[in-house]
Amino acid sequence: MPLKLLYNHCIKKLAQSLEVLEIRKAEIALALESESKSSAGDKHETGRTMIQLEREKLGEQIKKAEKNRATLHQLKQYKSSGIVRFGSAVQTNKANYYIAIATDSCTIKSTLFHCISPQSPVGTQLLGKKVGDQLVFNAITSTITAVN
Repeated sequence: MPLKLLYNHCIKKLAQSLEVLEIRKAEIALALESESKSSAGDKHETGRTMIQLEREKLGEQIKKAEKNRATLHQLKQYKSSGIVRFGSAVQTNKANYYIAIATDSCTIKSTLFHCISPQSPVGTQLLGKKVGDQLVFNAITSTITAVN
């Protein structure tokens, strides 16, 4: 299983997400500056408050993305052990997973992998398991066929 390709996919998606967030941050800064030049009373204050709220929400999204980046950088240290853990690529008879961060799915050599976080419902069930072990999710039983 191509761990490096899965890792690179997550890094690329995260970089794209951060780029979009930084562009949005610049747009909000311009909107706030423009709103500051206006002095239309209550309407001005409402507009300014809405922009401030959007800026705070964006700040949280940026923090989360940066935390995910730090999390991904820890993966470089890990090697396959045969036991599902953070950084593992797991194949089951029903679906395939890369346990790192939650992002878009990735197809590698015609195999679809769902990129999930270890804290996700499936991620928590997979952690610590090995080939031959089973998990049940949404009343569907899956058997682990490979761990890398």
